[in-house]
Amino acid sequence: MSGQSPKNSDISTATRLLQLWHHWMDRNIYDLARQMRLSYIPPLMVYMAAGLSGLTGIVGTFFVKEYLGLSAEFLATLSFWVMLPWALKMPLGHLVDLLWRYKAGLIYLGAGLITVSLLIMTNLLADLDYMTNLMPAETWYILASLLAPIGYVMQDIVADAMTVEAVARFDKEGKPIPQEQILLAHTTMQTLGRVSIIGGTLIVAAANVYLFSGVAMMTAVEKTTVYVSIYHWALLIPFISVFGVFLSSWQRSQEEWKLAAKGYEFADIERMLGRVSTELPAINWWLLGGGLGFTLFAAVMGLADVQNNEEIVFAGSLSIVLFLMWQLTKELGVRERKQLFGTAFVIFAFRAVPTTGAGETWWMIDVLDFDQQFLSQLSLISSALTLFGMFLFRRFMAERSITTIIAVLTVALAVLYVPNIALFYGVHEWTQAHTGGVVDARFIALIDTALESPLGQIAMIPMLAWIANSAPERLKATYFAVMAAFVNLALSLSQLLTKALNQYFLITREVKAASGEVTVSADYSQLGELFITVMLLSLALPMLAIFIAKRSFLAKQS
Repeated sequence: MSGQSPKNSDISTATRLLQLWHHWMDRNIYDLARQMRLSYIPPLMVYMAAGLSGLTGIVGTFFVKEYLGLSAEFLATLSFWVMLPWALKMPLGHLVDLLWRYKAGLIYLGAGLITVSLLIMTNLLADLDYMTNLMPAETWYILASLLAPIGYVMQDIVADAMTVEAVARFDKEGKPIPQEQILLAHTTMQTLGRVSIIGGTLIVAAANVYLFSGVAMMTAVEKTTVYVSIYHWALLIPFISVFGVFLSSWQRSQEEWKLAAKGYEFADIERMLGRVSTELPAINWWLLGGGLGFTLFAAVMGLADVQNNEEIVFAGSLSIVLFLMWQLTKELGVRERKQLFGTAFVIFAFRAVPTTGAGETWWMIDVLDFDQQFLSQLSLISSALTLFGMFLFRRFMAERSITTIIAVLTVALAVLYVPNIALFYGVHEWTQAHTGGVVDARFIALIDTALESPLGQIAMIPMLAWIANSAPERLKATYFAVMAAFVNLALSLSQLLTKALNQYFLITREVKAASGEVTVSADYSQLGELFITVMLLSLALPMLAIFIAKRSFLAKQS
């Protein structure tokens, strides 16, 4: 007989597909698990605390909507100030390199600031009258919104430094580990760090789905009780990062005892477990002075009653960061510096794309009837698929240039804006009528979230790998902090552009006085134009940056 029977052919195809599946799982997931080390756990705990910080996000959205009369424009302005502390990574990162042994103190300080922020919000919900007798509720909310990111910035800087320390440079016998294996370990550490952050958001989303169960049918008092309980649970978040520091100290102590028992001297133990004095960097006064100057400049301008002060702060901050980047990269060759700046420019443009602002969420709540539980379900789906997407696109990110990755992500995210526009113009009403109610607004939102969710975080991984690969050995925290500060300023620009769009396209929600009288009417009529404008900008800005970078910074040298 020639050939195979259809049954045997089907079995052979199924076997090959199963082998391909096992091979993919082994390369992308099992291999990552095999590279896991106990020393990685402490920084991963700090990263997970950052992921868990989103636990109060939905509560905050509904608190602003139901209790505070803040406009979408004001919230976009506040978002600008909330993002600005991330530029503090510059001087703090260099201090971590200089004071390597004492870096854990920043974790404790950050945890304290986060705790104070959570306590303010807890008391606003539990006893609004008492808090407003001391200060207006809006002032308390602004204070809480600013304290938390400062705390998370401090913890993030230390976590970056801890990832370097977590990777062993010597094996159990005290022999140096090959450089290739150390590089692989650093890559694994960064990947696991992203997995830990997304894992934290996944836990948060699942918790919110459970905690918000049936909230749409609750009274205002019952909703407040749920909100307060969520903030009570959130108070555990700073303790997770603090415990990570304690665990790191305990692990180091255990390693010191083991090496001492083998007869190693104190100097040798220091050499094998941490940076020796010859590896510590010299003080970069440009970086410390520039970072301090930036902080004072931002604080003075923030407190001053000057028109367009957010724009002035952004322009000044960007100038300072660019100057410090230039000073820091002087030791690099011309080609390497151009490569560094070109990559940073493209990533900056990608992250600077504006959003629609708070008005989109208000519209989803008021018009599409998306309640707290459904928004939690969207968040759960987004986190789960983001985690899956990080593994699914791992090879794509490793084998493509950063410009190719950003270009693909830009087109995909722009296309995925179409369902939002379609929902605004009532497409869900037509699909619902022609599918027996199956394809309604929630169905479209779920599908759109499922497709969009992995893409935004995927862009973060090559960026982090790029920063890690560019950092000199003695200046890892410094380099990471300065480059991250530059890229994070893009988010501040994004909020300024969002604020400008919300000034041009006026979106308002209904606001009622204590008497029940409507003081501001809901108006979402211009949201469709805002959607379309944001979609076009999200496509144009990164593509223009790629075009400019390829013809300047990233142009091939003849």
